Amino acid sequence: MKNLITKSIIAIVAFFSFAVAGSQVTSAHAASTDASYSTVLTTAKQKLGHPYVWGATGPYAFDCSGFTGYVYKKAANITIPRTAQAQYNAYKHVSGTNVQKGDLVFFGYGTHSISHVGLYVGNGKMIDAQNRGVVTERVHAPWWHVVGYAHVTDFSASATATQN
Repeated sequence: MKNLITKSIIAIVAFFSFAVAGSQVTSAHAASTDASYSTVLTTAKQKLGHPYVWGATGPYAFDCSGFTGYVYKKAANITIPRTAQAQYNAYKHVSGTNVQKGDLVFFGYGTHSISHVGLYVGNGKMIDAQNRGVVTERVHAPWWHVVGYAHVTDFSASATATQN
């Protein structure tokens, strides 16, 4: 009985440690990069059609946060947190009216239950990894509940002029 109680306590502590670690707010702020948005977009588009696999971080399969992390690391040499919740917690939030191409779009039931993330590509669309694989879709699709947006980086001034 004592062994069962000890194992239960360890499991509970591990669960809460993971839950708290995933919800910690970090102090990451948007930083300038020499990368351009077009490089980020090109990298994301190259992965269209790749399969969704829970926990996958590329380069051949992705989950949602693995996809956004892969794109930012490969295209802009920026390492972002691993999970959608941690990505949401790490960056400055922006309103839907101020969202920019390259920002992250978050979905879930609220700010403490982020369950999905995508890369905003303009015109109300995003590229994300979900059960149909890596796809381009509308941010305001009926199966998603937008919780917010976050700004990861300021693209270089010379690169910004070529984003259109």
